[in-house]
Amino acid sequence: MGIDRNKTAIITGASRGIGAAIAERIAADGCNVVINYASNEAPAEALARRIEGAGGRATTARADVGDPASVARLFDSAAAAFGGIDILVNNAGIMRLAAIAESEDELFDVQVLTNLKGTFNTLREAARRLSDGGRIINLSSSVVGLSQPTYGAYAATKAGVEALTRVMAKELRGRKITVNCVAPGPTATDLFLDGKPQEVVDHLAGMAPLERLGQPDDIAATVAFLAGPDGGWINGQILRANGGII
Repeated sequence: MGIDRNKTAIITGASRGIGAAIAERIAADGCNVVINYASNEAPAEALARRIEGAGGRATTARADVGDPASVARLFDSAAAAFGGIDILVNNAGIMRLAAIAESEDELFDVQVLTNLKGTFNTLREAARRLSDGGRIINLSSSVVGLSQPTYGAYAATKAGVEALTRVMAKELRGRKITVNCVAPGPTATDLFLDGKPQEVVDHLAGMAPLERLGQPDDIAATVAFLAGPDGGWINGQILRANGGII
């Protein structure tokens, strides 16, 4: 069952990778999509044209999720384009890896700003402006459970996202808005694969019992389930979409 064609979704960090796959899937399910990007306009615009070419409705909106004023303008532009906001997908994020002992302040601060504060900013705006009966889907990571070396700062920000998910699901009582979190495992995006030797990729692919990397479409399908009517009874949950890696 698809999403109501009158619904509108904001997807942060949606110009490429998992975010782009989510935007295309939700649009194919019938939802209007607002493709947020931080700096690179060209791939966001290309994605919007691709969605429209397939019969969907899409617009782009530049915004830095770490800046509350920018987030407010993002919601303004979504409302202006489609008349309201029903779904928020918090996909924007960055990953910088280093052992804790070797991590500079900037490595920690930039991830907190985008991954954790950025999610907080959009959740706060959504709490004020999302339509009753809406959906919020945050993106975490299965590294929160794997606790791998060098992922300390990144995993900490994603653990914070999971905590925000649980709390906000309770705070929105009475409005029929669900708040959930999808935690992908290793997923074959350009960003993930860049710079990794083939043996490292092969090792990561073999860690899950299903013996492959996740694909962006795997994560998009999970998000689409939570965003649509069939996911309406799921609330305050962390769904690890990782092929059984943990």
